[in-house]
Amino acid sequence: MPFTTRRMLSALLLPAGLIAGLVVAPGAANAAGVSATVQVAATLKVRNAPSQSAKIVGSVRKNQKVTISCVITGQRVAGTVRTTTAWDRIGTDRYISHAYVKSSGKIPRCAGKPAATKPAVKYVVGTVKSASGAVTLRAAASAKAATAGKLASGAKVDLVCSVTGDMVKGTVRSTAQWDRTRSGGYVPNAYIYSGKLPACPAPVKPAPAPAVKLTPEQFIKAAAPGAQAGWREYGVPASVTLAQAILESGWGRSDLSATSNNYFGIKCQDGKYGKLANGCRTVRTQECTKAGKCFETSAAFRTYASQAHSFRDHGSFLKVNSRYDGAFAYTKDANKFIMKVWKAGYATDPNYYTKVTGLMAKYDLYQYDTWK
Repeated sequence: MPFTTRRMLSALLLPAGLIAGLVVAPGAANAAGVSATVQVAATLKVRNAPSQSAKIVGSVRKNQKVTISCVITGQRVAGTVRTTTAWDRIGTDRYISHAYVKSSGKIPRCAGKPAATKPAVKYVVGTVKSASGAVTLRAAASAKAATAGKLASGAKVDLVCSVTGDMVKGTVRSTAQWDRTRSGGYVPNAYIYSGKLPACPAPVKPAPAPAVKLTPEQFIKAAAPGAQAGWREYGVPASVTLAQAILESGWGRSDLSATSNNYFGIKCQDGKYGKLANGCRTVRTQECTKAGKCFETSAAFRTYASQAHSFRDHGSFLKVNSRYDGAFAYTKDANKFIMKVWKAGYATDPNYYTKVTGLMAKYDLYQYDTWK
């Protein structure tokens, strides 16, 4: 149920000649730096040294603009743009792999020595055993996660640690254990012979990506088409969708909307996130009882590839949950629709209905209820 009070080979050094097309002569970066755009599916980790084993000190998101001061060589990375050992410095002790970056010009080489990297991670050599072809390496411990490579039966793979993920029935065993490889991908242990692996440490929460600050008018203009498409597909009044998105995401500035594209606080249910979301994320949040008493708790919320996916899932969420059936008798009466949704238990805030309808009136969101 939505809440209503808001808030991922060894390191090889490139000979200077191989990156001549990428960098200019060594020296201090010019003050302005080089403008670049991050090309990644969701977010890219920022590290304190040019290595995927270095400490995570933040993250940047898809299409985010960054300023690169200089480039150095580090661990080889195969990314969405290229495979390279080049790493871009975007701040003091802050590096991202150039494998995920498109830059607007030549980048100067960093002067001096790069920050020291952590000692090599210990690993266990495993052997892939599959009677049904190559085993898919995933970006996370789930059969639904993005493909990160393929491992042929009999292949040797360096394993670092294990996590619990989707249950898999494989050639070796049936288990929910997934093994993280040295390259950062995950392989189901159901297809692996290896020694005992330690549990992976809890993931470090990345620093929230900076939210794009839109004016109310800009936010509404950007969100209206998705809200109207939601009415055509599911029957949820566009004014309701817009007002809920404004209230629950703080005009798109909340951590959940900025980092997970979740504009409505829709939660995962027992680890399930439906067809339109792409995962779950556990965060601290605030819940309120019907009596108005609020308290801090933790909950798993859905994550999305885009704002459009979040808006579609909002309509789908209301449509497929029978508790909200009564609201769909008023698909052309926005106030009655949201009243029924609220009464059915959508939100725990006792003032939720008043807040939503207040936004609808203040910003004349009813004008987007075209009923077409």
